[in-house]
Amino acid sequence: MILETTVYKEIFGNVIFHEVQKVIKLDSETEFVESSLISNIPREEISRVLGELAIIVPTKDERIFLLDGVLKAIPHKCPIIIVSASQKESPNNFKMEVELAKHLYSLTHSKIILVHQKDSGLGKAFKKAGYTHILDKNGLVKDGKGEGMIIGTLIAKYINAKYIGFIDADNYIPGSVNEYVKDYAAGFLLSESDFTMVRLAWRHKPKVRKKRLYFSKWGRVSEVTNKYLNLLIAEHTGFETNIIVTGNAGEHAMSMKLAEIMEFSTGFSIEPYQLIYLMENITSERKKKIPREKIEVYQIETLNPHIHEEKGDEHVKDMILMSLSTIYNSKLATDTIKERILRELSSYGIEKTKKISKPKILPEIKNIDVDVWMKTLKKETETLLILGNPF
Repeated sequence: MILETTVYKEIFGNVIFHEVQKVIKLDSETEFVESSLISNIPREEISRVLGELAIIVPTKDERIFLLDGVLKAIPHKCPIIIVSASQKESPNNFKMEVELAKHLYSLTHSKIILVHQKDSGLGKAFKKAGYTHILDKNGLVKDGKGEGMIIGTLIAKYINAKYIGFIDADNYIPGSVNEYVKDYAAGFLLSESDFTMVRLAWRHKPKVRKKRLYFSKWGRVSEVTNKYLNLLIAEHTGFETNIIVTGNAGEHAMSMKLAEIMEFSTGFSIEPYQLIYLMENITSERKKKIPREKIEVYQIETLNPHIHEEKGDEHVKDMILMSLSTIYNSKLATDTIKERILRELSSYGIEKTKKISKPKILPEIKNIDVDVWMKTLKKETETLLILGNPF
C-alpha cells in the first residue's frame, strides 16, 4: 500500500496527532520506492499485521444483508468478534445473526466469535472480575455501543490480539470495509510507538440529492466536532490548527496496549471522548494512568467512499449534542469554548434547556483478569458462539 507521508504533526503533551494522509495505492509493489513524499508499505507486512488484528463489529438490529457484506469483506486472517445487542423477540434478529455467522464459517472457516450483549453470563463474568461499572441493576450489561466495545476488546485480549479495530455494521459498501482493515494495518506499521490509534477519514460520504448522488466531503456531525476539538488544542497551544479531521471516526483501531488503558464513554460521545481522554493526560491525575512514552494518533483518508444507513435529523442533533457535551465538560475546555459551544447548539435548534451532561465513563480494563472473566463467561453463557480456532 502507498500512502502520503505525513509532514505536519501536532504535539500535545506526549500525544502526537499526525495530519491526515491519503491512500495513494491500495496495492503496490513490495520493493522500496525512494521518495520522501510517500510511504510504501509491503503487502507481506500488512498480511502479518492482519493476523494480529481482531475486528470487532458491534451491531444492533442492522439489516442482515448489510452485516453479511461487512463480515465477508473483513480479511480472512483477522479474527472477527461480533457483539450483538439485537432483539431476540419476533423477528428474532439475533438468531439470524447466529445463522449468518455459522453459514459464513461453513463456507470460509473464518475465525468468528459472537456473543449477545445481554447474555446473563457476561453479567456474571464482569461481576466475578470486579468490573461492575458496566452492569445495570439487574446484573446485566447496560445498553450502549461503548459497553459492546469493551466486551469485544476483552475477547480480543483473551485471544492475544495485538491490535483491535472497530467496524460499524451498517456499511453498504463491502469493499470499503476491506480497505478500512488494511488501512488500520498500514497505520500500525507506520507507528514507532506501542501505544497507537488509527482513525479513518472517509474520502466522501455520498448522499442522494435531486435524484443523483452527491459526494459530500464531510458529514454534518464530523464538521462540527472537528472544529471544536481543534479549538480545544488551539486554546492550549496558542496556535490555530485543523489537525483533527476524525472527531467522530466510528471506524478506528488501537494497539491492545493502548486499548486496555483507555476509558470508554457511552452513547454518541465515544469517538470524540477518546481524543479528549488522551489530551487530558497532561494533568497530574491522568499521568498515573497514561504512559510517559509517546502515543501516536494516525488519521488516514480512505480511497473508498462511505455509505451507511441514514437515521434522520433528530439522530444528527443527538450526535452533535453528545459530541459537543463531551468537549464542553472536558477539564481542558475554557469559558470561551463553552460559550461558543452553547451558541453552536442553539444554531441547531438545541436550546440550553437540553442538558449538556458529562458522558458516563467506563474505566480502563487493564486490571481485569481476562482469564477469570472468560472462564466465567464460558461456564455461564447463553449465547457465546466460537467458530474456528481464534486462540
